[in-house]
Amino acid sequence: MRIMASVEECRAALVKLVAQFDEIDEEDRAKHVVERTLSCRVPDLDVIFYGRLHHGGLDPFTQEAPADGKPADVKLTVASDDLIALVDGRLDLARALLGGRVKIDASFGDLLRLRRLI
Repeated sequence: MRIMASVEECRAALVKLVAQFDEIDEEDRAKHVVERTLSCRVPDLDVIFYGRLHHGGLDPFTQEAPADGKPADVKLTVASDDLIALVDGRLDLARALLGGRVKIDASFGDLLRLRRLI
């Protein structure tokens, strides 16, 4: 049986992800980052976190939907415990995608760029 993480634990994991992204070399970010809005849906907790990726980094995630009402450019769907494991490095993103534990809805170009950054 899988253990479900809390909303607070998921929020903490996303804070950690933002910090990890800030450690990426600025030159690599400049080469591979384009401005994109992000959503991270955690279905077992019935919550969606929203963020924004840009040349300056990754903005902190919030639970407030963007005011413009537009859908996110990159949509991630992941169970709470898998989100924690991904950020902590205990779950490989490629394996999680192939195993159906993580779903990413994004353009092919965005997927290639994200792969270089993760």
